[in-house]
Amino acid sequence: MKELSLHILDIAQNSIAAGCKRLDLGLSEHEGILTVTVADDGRGMDPQLLSTVTDPFTTTRTTRKVGLGLPLLRLAAEQTGGSLSIESAVGVGTTVTAVFHTGHIDCPLLGDIGLTVALLIQGAPTVEVTYTRSTDRGSFAFDTREVRAVLGDEVSLAEAAVFSWIKDYIAQGEASLTGEDTHTHGQGGAL
Repeated sequence: MKELSLHILDIAQNSIAAGCKRLDLGLSEHEGILTVTVADDGRGMDPQLLSTVTDPFTTTRTTRKVGLGLPLLRLAAEQTGGSLSIESAVGVGTTVTAVFHTGHIDCPLLGDIGLTVALLIQGAPTVEVTYTRSTDRGSFAFDTREVRAVLGDEVSLAEAAVFSWIKDYIAQGEASLTGEDTHTHGQGGAL
């Protein structure tokens, strides 16, 4: 995966598959360090699975014998001098945290985070999703509970118009923090 947004999508889809009701996505970039966090309240993992989860030959999927999401995210982070950590408890949930050095030439591009968040919400419209982003220039937050409060129960978050609005709203929030188009970041820095 060449973009961080695709890693986030993959990890968040695993959270949804693990039965989460709440999904918190966070990006924090300060002084050249980007921290990506995906936290859920899903089933969680027992210590044995947690100890092997970054091995590509460990997967809970029955459709294939290889799981590359976490190993690839770990590799991407470590290639920049960063790290990956995973905290999980059965019945409590899982938190995946990846740290990247944004000045490193191997730091992946962010990609379209607005599209990523909108796709996650459209695919699982009953999951409460928060997305927070902070940089040295400020912060931005999105929360599906606020959208639901405005739309009411009669409009699904999976509706095409809602999907489009969420994608655009997050893109505008990203642009306010980066001062640039969020789709065209240059190589050598995530943001």
